Amino acid sequence: MSAFVLGIDIGGTGSRAALAEVDATWDLSVVATMTGPGVEISAAGSNVLDIASGLISSAQKTWGGRLDQIAGVGIGATGIASLSEDPTSVIAEISGRAGAPAAAAIDAVTAHLGALGGRGGAVTVLGTGAISIAHPGPDEHGIMSPDWARTDGWGHLFGDRGGGAWLGRRSLELALRTHDGVDPSGRSLLESATRLFGSPATWPSQFYTRDNRAGLLADFAVEVAALSDSGDTVATGLLREAGVEAARSALAAANSLDSPLRIALTGGLVRAGDALVSGFRDEAARLHTGVIIEEPAGDPLAGSVRLGVLAAEGKLRAQNSVLWM
Repeated sequence: MSAFVLGIDIGGTGSRAALAEVDATWDLSVVATMTGPGVEISAAGSNVLDIASGLISSAQKTWGGRLDQIAGVGIGATGIASLSEDPTSVIAEISGRAGAPAAAAIDAVTAHLGALGGRGGAVTVLGTGAISIAHPGPDEHGIMSPDWARTDGWGHLFGDRGGGAWLGRRSLELALRTHDGVDPSGRSLLESATRLFGSPATWPSQFYTRDNRAGLLADFAVEVAALSDSGDTVATGLLREAGVEAARSALAAANSLDSPLRIALTGGLVRAGDALVSGFRDEAARLHTGVIIEEPAGDPLAGSVRLGVLAAEGKLRAQNSVLWM
């Protein structure tokens, strides 16, 4: 009889669940997926755990009997460490509902597991936010030790350097400098932002009062990418700066890893253009001679499925503020 693993990936602009069939050797293939809402942040904190529970309920309704054969559940989520209640009790509840081991981790862990396929190295994730994480890889018994080293992921007010909200905020700041007559170089950014958001005088009320302001800022990153594609050198420079920040964070996270060092860049913002990726590659090579830059083997949803497999195999170890079981 086949067994299944459920993977859940929750981000700032949306969430996804994947049902994967696994065989006796734990090889897997995704057989079904579904989508859900993104994280919202308010004075009460993040709704990330509510989204996870909701996706579990939807999966049980949609995928029916196959959920009776679940071997493990893996959840990767943004903001789960700093903006939500202690996930431990919720993970226990999910494990009980699934009748199988469950694990939850910050989204960087599942991005790492997806991008590097469970091998050692460092990964920077550029989505709405930005975070980097490094791990030496499984030990001789295949166990992922609690040695995850994180850099950034401080949110759109204090960090997330190179992420979509960071890029959107940097671009809107330059647009407003142009509006104020301080710096004329952001003319294209100002015109694009005005088309999207209206008069600059309305921007504070649009952004400061929104629970999902990080997502709204990240929306403007799409416009920056479009301007870069059309040849705007200022937009291209901002994208390159995002890539440089991503590389610096990756190398900082990987500070304790042995050479040769393997790193990867992943997340939705990577699709913004070549300038971002080249900035990442050039800065990484400058900072670390001989660094190996890899194309991601899979995305964070694939990493969430792999987290579920590791939970099912008993090869995970909990780590405070990083991974819960």
